[in-house]
Amino acid sequence: MNECQTYPSPFRKHKQGTQPDHLHAGYVSSMKRAPLQPLVTITPTLSELTGPLFGRDEIVAGECNMTRSANGGEAQGQRIAVSGRLLDEGGAPIRNTLLEVWQANAAGRYLHKWDQHDAPLDPNFSGEGHVLTDDLGRYSFVTVQPGSYPWGNHHNAWRPAHIHFSVFGPAVCTRLVTQMYFPGDPLLPFDPIYNCTADSAARERLISRFDWNTTIPQSTLGFVFDIHLRGRYATPMEEGHDDH
Repeated sequence: MNECQTYPSPFRKHKQGTQPDHLHAGYVSSMKRAPLQPLVTITPTLSELTGPLFGRDEIVAGECNMTRSANGGEAQGQRIAVSGRLLDEGGAPIRNTLLEVWQANAAGRYLHKWDQHDAPLDPNFSGEGHVLTDDLGRYSFVTVQPGSYPWGNHHNAWRPAHIHFSVFGPAVCTRLVTQMYFPGDPLLPFDPIYNCTADSAARERLISRFDWNTTIPQSTLGFVFDIHLRGRYATPMEEGHDDH
């Protein structure tokens, strides 16, 4: 992982077990790709530190609605509104920051050539979107509840419903990735990706909370997911960290 001085690594000064390990025996494919030697810090180049900058010139301001296709069609599935704040270790907002999101459709299938499991594609759902945080670090988007899906970790392995988040700092080398889960999902205790974060309190920070205030009558269920980049309440991220 490249570390840029302009966007410090969120994995410094963390309690052991609060960030996921590269190598987790229950997550079978990690055995093939996890590094076996200590990570090497690569000094970023000037271009990595200075650009490109992700900001309002590239992204149209406003709420991201993933339930409507370019041709006006409506995606299938339970509509949900996801919102939250991007915060630093002291709880201060991180402004004007790009978040990318991607997910499976309501049937549990990604719009990707590698996903060929027996579930229908939705012609009106691409499964991806992006949004900027505002001056208070807030973001929001509308999507559909993603379905669970089999993923081959063992003969009857299923992933719980989840949404992927990518948080971009001021340059290409400052990108963090995590996953948001849903409360009460019966698959969570059996999911090795969720459980590769050893600290139970840190794992709980990966679960969104149901929110009446953003629930729209007869239309949309609301969920809140705050992302903390550093400190005691940091959100676990799928990246390198200093515990190795």
